[in-house]
Parts: sequence; structure tokens; C-alpha cells
Amino acid sequence: MTLTQDDLRAATAAGIIDEAQAARLSALSHERAGRIARRANEDEPFELFSGFAEIFISLGLILLTSGAVAFAAAAGGIVFVMAALIAVGWFAAHYFTLKRRMSLPSIVLVCTYATGAGGLIGYVLDMIGLTSGALAAILLGLGGMASILLHYRRFRVPFSMLLVGLYGFMTIYAITTETSPVNTLMSGSFWSLFDLRQGGSLALGTLIFGILAFIAGLWFDMQDPHRIGRRARSAFWLHLLAAPALVNTVMMTVYNLDGALGTILTIVGFLLVTCLALVIDRRSFLTAGMGYLAAVIYWLFSMDGGGTQLPLLMLVIGAFITGLGTFWTHLRVALMRALPNFPGKDRLPPWDDLTATSE
Repeated sequence: MTLTQDDLRAATAAGIIDEAQAARLSALSHERAGRIARRANEDEPFELFSGFAEIFISLGLILLTSGAVAFAAAAGGIVFVMAALIAVGWFAAHYFTLKRRMSLPSIVLVCTYATGAGGLIGYVLDMIGLTSGALAAILLGLGGMASILLHYRRFRVPFSMLLVGLYGFMTIYAITTETSPVNTLMSGSFWSLFDLRQGGSLALGTLIFGILAFIAGLWFDMQDPHRIGRRARSAFWLHLLAAPALVNTVMMTVYNLDGALGTILTIVGFLLVTCLALVIDRRSFLTAGMGYLAAVIYWLFSMDGGGTQLPLLMLVIGAFITGLGTFWTHLRVALMRALPNFPGKDRLPPWDDLTATSE
């Protein structure tokens, strides 16, 4: 009987083997078979819930937490409320996350914990007189990241990486800030918000955050190239944050250049984003650049002064996305074979002989 990826994933979820053992077993199985099994439609694995039972339990946890918060508020105020949130988020996760392996209840619980931890850190900062300003935001961001990473170390909930990233963005923006996004909008427009030439500290902070989130997501991906365990699902949430941060900042900057140069650079940038998405096998990066592709195509169509721009725009983009999604595997195989060897190439999701097993 052939050992499948689903078998390994089920064994990992049941605690029979750990993720490192699952990855080694998967590699051995593929090596003995002489090929790498194709993982169609599972390039960015993540799971919100596996059945209605998880939705039902999540609703119960929300009501349970609300009741605990109400009692805590009546008993002692804000500190008791935050302590109640932390306690529910931490101790209930021992059952629903570690023992039952439930996805949606785990997300609810880590959000509960994060709310309590963030509120408690904010309360402490307020007590010592740090109620506003860059330093308060930096300390809140760093404290929030540390508390979520502590939770992740214990429970390994992939969604935690999204919360870590949000706290990380708060920290980076607070470090680089000179003007707020509101002031940037008042002095310019939305189209200059992420422009490195006009957006000021927000654009710079977003770029730095995007680079760091991308590096972190790629590190998780390289730990689990076959995307069996929680590392790959953790990477998904980091890439979900990194893609718009990186793509929006770079593409907004080049798109705002005057004339044909901006259009050409936007097209070139989109092609590079497409290649990057194929290399790392993450469609989220490409999705983040679709808006700029639409803007360029709309500009090209509008040059004739006709009234059919929108239908043509939908037709062209729809055909492009459908074609790319349909032939994603073949395009990735061709690109990876054409690229020279580079550090980490062998630790990316496998591509050898994918075309042989694509049906």
C-alpha cells in the first residue's frame, strides 16, 4: 500500500509522528518511487475549519469567553478582564488545540489570548505614563509579538503568525514613522500612500515589514517543502501579509511614474512578481499585483477613447488568471528547470517530474 500525503498529514495531526518525521518519510517515499508526487490545488495549505462541529464549538467558546469577561469586569475591572481572556485562550487551547486538533476553535482561542495579552500590555504602559507616541507603540508591538510567539511555541497554531505579523507591522511603522497615514492622505492622495517617493514613513515601514515577513514565510516554507505540517500553513499567513506589503509598495512607486515609463515598469514588475510567485509556489503574491495589471490594461484600452474598456478589461484579466491557474504546474516546472541553481532552490516545494504526474 502506498503511503500518501493525506496519510502522513493524518498521522501528524493525531500525534503519532511529528512534522520532521513526516517530512523525512515523505521525502523517502518520493525518492523510492523515483518522483515527487504532485500536490494539485494544495500549494498554499491552510484550514479554517474541518466541519460544522468546529463552528458550533467556536460559537460556544465565544459565549463562554463573553461570560467570563462579564464576571471578571464585575469582580475587579480591566485587569481581571484581560486576565480572564488570557486564561481562557491559554488553558482551553490545551484541549481544543493540543488534544482535539481543531482549527477554528484554535483560531478563536489564540485571538482571545492575543486580545487579553495586548490589552494587559497596554494597561501596564498606561500605568507607567506611556499612553501615546512612538515609544508606546514600539513597546506594545514588541510585547504583543513576544506574547503571541510564546503561545505559538506551546500550541503551534498557524494563524498566530498573522497576529505576530500585525504586531510586527505596528512596531516597524512606529520605528520609521514621521507622519501618520491620515496626514499623508490629507497632503496627497491614496495613490501616494505607498509610494516610496511620496508616502514617507508609511511606505518605508511597509517595505521593511514586507521584506521581513517574506523572509520569515520563506523560512517556514523551507522547513516543510512538501507542505505537510503546520510550518507551511504558518507560512501562508506570513505570505498573506508580505505580498500586499511588498507588491503594493514597489508597484505603487513605479506605477506613479509619469508617462509610458511607469506603465512599462509596472508590466515588468508584474512579470517579476509572477516569476517569484511561481518559484516559491505561492499564488498570494500574484494576487496582490492583479490590481496594477488591471490599471495598466485599463489605461491601454482607454487610449482609444472607446467605451468598451471594462468588458475588455474583465475578458483579458479573466483569461489571464484562468490560464495561469490552469497551467500553473507546467509553468513552474519550466521556470524552475530554466533557472540556474541558487541557494535554497532544493528546499523549495519540489518540481521534478511534476508534469509526469499532473493528470
